[in-house]
Amino acid sequence: MNYQADENGLYGEFGGAYIPEILHGTVEELKNAYFSIKYDASFRAEYYDLLKNYVGRPSPLYFAKRLSAKYNANIYLKREDLNHTGAHKINNALGQILLARRMGKTRIIAETGAGQHGVATATACALMGLECIVFMGKTDVERQFLNVQKMRMLGATVEPVTSGNMTLKDATNEAIRYWCSNPDSFYIIGSTVGPHPYPDMVGFFQSVISEEIKVQLLDQTGRDYPDYLMACVGGGSNAMGTYYYYLDDERVKIISAEAGGLGVETDKTAATISRGTIGIIHGAKTLLMQDEDGQIIEPYSISAGLDYPGIGPAHAFFAKLGRTKVYPINDDEALEAAFELTRLEGIIPAIESAHALALLNKEKHIFKTDDVVVLNVSGRGDKDMDTYIKYFKTPFRHDNEIEYV
Repeated sequence: MNYQADENGLYGEFGGAYIPEILHGTVEELKNAYFSIKYDASFRAEYYDLLKNYVGRPSPLYFAKRLSAKYNANIYLKREDLNHTGAHKINNALGQILLARRMGKTRIIAETGAGQHGVATATACALMGLECIVFMGKTDVERQFLNVQKMRMLGATVEPVTSGNMTLKDATNEAIRYWCSNPDSFYIIGSTVGPHPYPDMVGFFQSVISEEIKVQLLDQTGRDYPDYLMACVGGGSNAMGTYYYYLDDERVKIISAEAGGLGVETDKTAATISRGTIGIIHGAKTLLMQDEDGQIIEPYSISAGLDYPGIGPAHAFFAKLGRTKVYPINDDEALEAAFELTRLEGIIPAIESAHALALLNKEKHIFKTDDVVVLNVSGRGDKDMDTYIKYFKTPFRHDNEIEYV
């Protein structure tokens, strides 16, 4: 089956480009430029050179021995947290910045939630000497202040957004408003959301993740596919990169973690696939959290990168087909998984990645001892230390037990 977007940017019934008339020409220009470079040898050579010599790819595929012993399976961690800037976001930011430069664009705009995409975009702009404006919800500015300072140090202008609940959705709203007023700007969207060609383009630039997994698994295990692939989904870029070259391989079971917040049965959740209905948000048809009148229900998650009321249209499509199994992971489950990885493997993950780590506990009853599990650690936890400290009284007790606030 073809799991990629068709010529209209549709994944089944999801996707497309629902945009204001003022952006039609801009998006058409972008689409034509993207497809002209997608398989262009000179573009790919420049892109892969940056991935190798600037980002530090390939990122390691690490066999987590102690985690594997606990869950009775062979667990490999794709270490996107070791990339330059600390997450997978730099893969896409560099791809799009090279495209922007080829199009002659000099002003770059972006939205960010957890701040990782904002930092990656600001980094790419500093590298290329381009103006950078990042829209970020005021709530996220406060809880991800370290990343805000990084963006400013890199020369970016950070615009705090005070509408709505002042998180990722609202930052995206403001970025699109600015784009409508300044259509000559290049908008680097950080996830597999937005109008066509963004979901396809972001997924393509992130596909280097699964491209590397195939080679690394073959080297370490003698086969190039796992039994299970796991990643977290908000907009879904790290997950799309992880799944990209395995979507049509039915031997591989794909499992996604979305943000359950305080529980899908509460009004404090961002579990879009579990709770959402079909609608249009930020230029694409997808599943989103909305009331019966079509008004957006404000999402909630402890994770600044997962509290988005929609989901990338590709991930809505995969879930509807049953290609992916999706678990809502609550805040407390994600936090516990983060501390477990820290204690067992000495790796402090981003809270987003911790949602994926919590999938191990959900699936442990079906693992066999010879199963190979690949899980994407999409980012490192430096940015989340204030949150970790806030939610746990004594995170490093001698008895290794965690005491909740």
